Amino acid sequence: MKKLMMFGFFAAILLFLGCPREKKEDTDPQCMDAENTKISSSLASTQMNTRCGTMQVLRNHITTNPDLTSRMDTIEKQCQAFIELRKSGLFKTLDTITIPVVVHVVYNKPEENICNDQILSQITVLNQDFSKSNTDINQIPEEFSDFAADINIHFKLDSIIRVSSTREEWGINDQVKFTANGGSDVVSPEKKLNIWVCTIGGGILGYAQFPGDNLTTDGIVVSPQFFGTTGFVTDPFNKGRTTTHEVGHWLNLRHIWGDGDCSQDDMVEDTPLSDNPNFGCPTYPTIRCNSNDMTMNYMDYVDDACMHMFTKGQKDRMRAVFANDGPRASFVQNP
Repeated sequence: MKKLMMFGFFAAILLFLGCPREKKEDTDPQCMDAENTKISSSLASTQMNTRCGTMQVLRNHITTNPDLTSRMDTIEKQCQAFIELRKSGLFKTLDTITIPVVVHVVYNKPEENICNDQILSQITVLNQDFSKSNTDINQIPEEFSDFAADINIHFKLDSIIRVSSTREEWGINDQVKFTANGGSDVVSPEKKLNIWVCTIGGGILGYAQFPGDNLTTDGIVVSPQFFGTTGFVTDPFNKGRTTTHEVGHWLNLRHIWGDGDCSQDDMVEDTPLSDNPNFGCPTYPTIRCNSNDMTMNYMDYVDDACMHMFTKGQKDRMRAVFANDGPRASFVQNP
């Protein structure tokens, strides 16, 4: 009898070890069609009054880490010094920088486990928007057309990490960036742009982390409905511009209105002063602070189809982070 009990015990152990503890995930889930996307998407455009959670994330990080303010002040001084050198003509040309991208797909519902084609469509949008090769570049009003810039940054998909989660929403507290919380740990943030694709909730499409902050949370977060141009995407944020916007923050750009009134600047010379974000597809001209708003700039809050450009001043600001003394210099320095 004792031998039979021992046999049963070991048989149970072998059965336990031989069975998979979690379901094996598809390496490339099937893309959703447009009709299923409409049915599955629950975020209505009327909820998109916030759109970007980056500035709230910055305020939260400063509260928990007061030293961040001084680090960002130092980065700003370095940025302005770089811009002055550019104005002096010392940097006449800037080589193209290639940024490897790690995409963490953290999903609860099947539709949130977005397909590879959807991910690749977002990489295509980034490469178009950051090289001034987007097909809607001709929609920029003549007043601003000479300001549009090729940023000379290329994005290359490095890897896709898929994580099944029991959480339906993640919010903006960075928990999705840690495996211990059921999310996914950052990968080589000093050399790679990490993008977490998960449902954020609260009417927020995406958020980013500015240069100089903690490397363990460095990168951007975008909800799956607003990532890329095919599959599980939702109009009017279905052209990949949420990610373009958030990568702009990751490269040290502020919102086009400076997150303040007419006296608050975005620290870019060739973007007009403004006092509020714009939504939808504004009619040109939209006048704020006694000037025409650059509503078509990627750093505003307008619909994806109405965003078309970065400026030359924004280019200098973004390229400054890769300078020898910049906060993202490791992306271009040899190992």
